[in-house]
Amino acid sequence: MSNRNKAIQQMSFKQWEAAFPTEDDCSAYLVAHRWPSGKVKCPRCGSENVYELKTRKWHWECPDCRTGGAYRFSDITGTIFENTNKDLRDWFRVIHLMLTAKKGISALQVQRQLGFGSYRTAWYMCHRIRAGLANEEFRKLMGIVEVDETGIGGDDSNRHKDKKKGKKGKIIVIGAIERKGNVVARVITRCDHYDMENFVHMVCGDKVSLVATDEHLGYRHLKDHYNHGTVVHSRKQYVVGAIHTNTIEGFWSLFKRSIVGSFHKVSAKYLPLYIAEAQFRYNNRHNGDIFGLAIAGL
Repeated sequence: MSNRNKAIQQMSFKQWEAAFPTEDDCSAYLVAHRWPSGKVKCPRCGSENVYELKTRKWHWECPDCRTGGAYRFSDITGTIFENTNKDLRDWFRVIHLMLTAKKGISALQVQRQLGFGSYRTAWYMCHRIRAGLANEEFRKLMGIVEVDETGIGGDDSNRHKDKKKGKKGKIIVIGAIERKGNVVARVITRCDHYDMENFVHMVCGDKVSLVATDEHLGYRHLKDHYNHGTVVHSRKQYVVGAIHTNTIEGFWSLFKRSIVGSFHKVSAKYLPLYIAEAQFRYNNRHNGDIFGLAIAGL
């Protein structure tokens, strides 16, 4: 059995408590993952010629930035933890909860579990973490790539007659997934061939052997650029040899279950952040140190 098929054991809550008993332990972990070479770098100019301040723990000064006065920085400067009144340990606990919950965790549940006095505080922290997990720079997808679009939003059958929105009530999200690999998903403004094809061109590399989609007309010109295969769902056609969209539909199913089961309601404004969180968890499902990877990038 390959390593990719083995269940990955993430850090348990007991292990987390043992690893981060104090605020200093969190700072040491952050420094080790932010500067893995062991040399602290100035977040302003990138210089390694910095020295630690003896009077303030986890603070450094950069002599190369003295043209505008001495520049001092800390372990959290330039991270999502900067300019907040929450301890680093609280941030780490929220991140651990978000990354180990397969279908995500709501801000209300975070507030309850961590004992925050304000729901707004939990909501702010969760959204700031999601923004930090968003990865606009990604490796182009290769091999067999499945592409599919879906609508996120309430079902008209559950709305009163005077509040029905039709298709306009849905937020359109398009995604592409490398077979047995990573997923990339984005909100699009229009479900037409222009936006859909632009997305495919953005995420697919030169080494794509097959692009598999359903019969949506927005994909009709992909055959001009790729080996394009289609399954016609309206005819109950779901698999034709290597052509299917089951993998990306599995990701949509997981994402929608997180909305229904954990978040209950997601606005169009913040939907990209929830997508970023789900995408990060999915793409690092085989990474036993997803927590460390998140800390290094935040």
